[in-house]
Amino acid sequence: MREIIFYKTVNNKIPVEEFLDSLIDKQVEKILWVLRLVKQLDRIPVEYFKKLENTDDIWEVRASSGKNEFRLLGFRYKSNFIVLTNGFRKKSQKTPKSEIELAENRKKDFLERN
Repeated sequence: MREIIFYKTVNNKIPVEEFLDSLIDKQVEKILWVLRLVKQLDRIPVEYFKKLENTDDIWEVRASSGKNEFRLLGFRYKSNFIVLTNGFRKKSQKTPKSEIELAENRKKDFLERN
């Protein structure tokens, strides 16, 4: 079983928690359901968890609620951990470059501090 960690900034802010707090309960429930799959399944279907190409080993957790698409970005850490760095509502086919860069920067920061 994997452990999911939410990235914490040097100022002790937790961006993924802040993102989840901005959503309605039904949306949060769906995202948490997907996170349970990521945590518990040996082989996670790509519809819920996928490595992003042309990134510094950034993965995305994928959840849908109604017509809304949500993504949580992060990276694998050691053998059993997934560190989630940021979340956003997906509005287009491509994952925004700014969100990927934010995830990569937070990954670098996390690894330097741990």
